[in-house]
Amino acid sequence: MNRIDQRFSELKEQGRKALIPYITAGDPAPQYTVGFMHALVEAGADIIELGVPFSDPMADGPVIQKACERALKQGTRLVDLLDMVAEFRQVDTETPIVLMGYLNPIERIGYETFADKAASVGVDGVLVVDMPPEEADEFGPLLKARDLAAIFLVAPTTSHARAATICAHGEGYLYYVSLKGVTGAATLNADDVAEHLAPLREMTNLPLCVGFGIRDGVTAAEVAKVADGVIVGSALVNRIAESVEAPETIAGQLKSVLAEMRTAMDA
Repeated sequence: MNRIDQRFSELKEQGRKALIPYITAGDPAPQYTVGFMHALVEAGADIIELGVPFSDPMADGPVIQKACERALKQGTRLVDLLDMVAEFRQVDTETPIVLMGYLNPIERIGYETFADKAASVGVDGVLVVDMPPEEADEFGPLLKARDLAAIFLVAPTTSHARAATICAHGEGYLYYVSLKGVTGAATLNADDVAEHLAPLREMTNLPLCVGFGIRDGVTAAEVAKVADGVIVGSALVNRIAESVEAPETIAGQLKSVLAEMRTAMDA
């Protein structure tokens, strides 16, 4: 049982839902990322999704696109991100870390080299946006052999047959995209989310975590009523973007945003 499975098991025993924040590694500069990660844990994060900067993040809206641009301008590479995880693990050996990004940076390193390094520094899961399970025949077994969870996305438009395939291949948790469109999109309807999650629960025992459209304590609490986990990204990355000229203030702001969500979800 890796750290992701362990964390969900603990949360289930406690009757609580997972709060999963996302930040882009290296934004606004690499030296701040590990501090941000610790701040998120202090504010109540159960799992951290760490974004791999990429020049063409096609599933992401302008907020995370610009975060990737800032990180890449600072020279942040996938190998730097793995070093960040290693540094984080010197203090925190329990919080699960999921790397979220696109295939190209992994291909440049090599699947096996990446899997070895990710496992060695303490990564727990990998979500590659542009690698569907049907195309993961080579990469998936490399992750599984190293106890790294292969996490996949399911959208409102995903067919029943394809959702079953994704559920069969997925590990750790299932990332349900609550809205049609890109990250940072607008309106979220918890009843609609619940309706879409119901058939997924028939297909899998994986925790169902919901992202896209969660921006405050109210929306986080609404989603937590129907899902096993709440994933928040753009609301946090926005705070980073607003304070790039005063990066020393960002950790406190991230804690404030996430703590509000944690409190609302636990209420």
